[in-house]
Amino acid sequence: MKELCIRTNEAGQRLDKFLGKYMNQAPKSFLYKMMRKKNIILNGKKASGTEMLSEGDVVKLFLSEETIGKFSRMPESTAVKAAMEQYTKLDILYEDEHALFINKPAGMLSQKASPKDVSLVEYLTAYLLTEGKITEEELKTFHPSVCNRLDRNTSGIVVAGKSLAALQELTAMFRERTIKKYYLCLVKGIVTEEKKISGYLVKNEKANTVSVHGKDNGGAARIETEYCPLSSGDGFTLLEVHLITGKTHQIRAHLASQGHPIAGDPKYGDRTVNEWLRKKYGLKIQLLHAAKLCMPECDGALSALSHKEITAPVPALFQTICTDKGVM
Repeated sequence: MKELCIRTNEAGQRLDKFLGKYMNQAPKSFLYKMMRKKNIILNGKKASGTEMLSEGDVVKLFLSEETIGKFSRMPESTAVKAAMEQYTKLDILYEDEHALFINKPAGMLSQKASPKDVSLVEYLTAYLLTEGKITEEELKTFHPSVCNRLDRNTSGIVVAGKSLAALQELTAMFRERTIKKYYLCLVKGIVTEEKKISGYLVKNEKANTVSVHGKDNGGAARIETEYCPLSSGDGFTLLEVHLITGKTHQIRAHLASQGHPIAGDPKYGDRTVNEWLRKKYGLKIQLLHAAKLCMPECDGALSALSHKEITAPVPALFQTICTDKGVM
């Protein structure tokens, strides 16, 4: 018999979901059969699997160690192992028991696109394991993850949930747009007025690009973007952008559609400008940085974040180019 006491990271999910993570090699039919036969019980009572778990609940498995071991084998995560081997300290902007705000460098994936990728999620897991903030046993039933994503070559704030409750609440906040997101970017041309723009975004999955249109011709996503010029110089403007909706490449494509592409942007930028920046500064990516998040009223696991403003300094090369142009 094995007794499992539900911890903070495991609360807030259904019993059958929890069991499916703990014995991830077991067929669902086996788990439901064991519950029906009372070989798996919750708080001393027969369970159906639909019960919502709370911290402190006790799950008892009246199964042999051999059976539990057979069904609990965790496939080795080569990505997490690689992250541990090449682990370097993350640029952490804020951390508490439930949440973590990281200043992601350009060039790092927010989440992996293929099984062998090492992304911010793997570095996050490596950090928590290295610092003793999570155990390999806990990883059987809960995986810390990010709640928002940035393009690989966009730097700035990525938010991660260290507990299931925080992960669920933060993800809901991003989905419902109650967290205000502000970016800094250097664009081609002189922008003199703040503006709110809208349009319809169409994805080209094959080319991994998007295009912005004035009306919906079917299947397009409505987008809204606000921007405010902070300063201009030498044919460039530093903008603060409020991302109202959050679609793929939205800021990059939307600003390019206004005649103000982001400096260095290889997909939507000005080739002549980009080539000049590459030769002079070695710039190969867009100067776009997720600089600030403004949190709404929060309670429960996230109460410490209520109305908090998190900011992230821009990367060194971004700072250098803006300083040279006299806009920072």
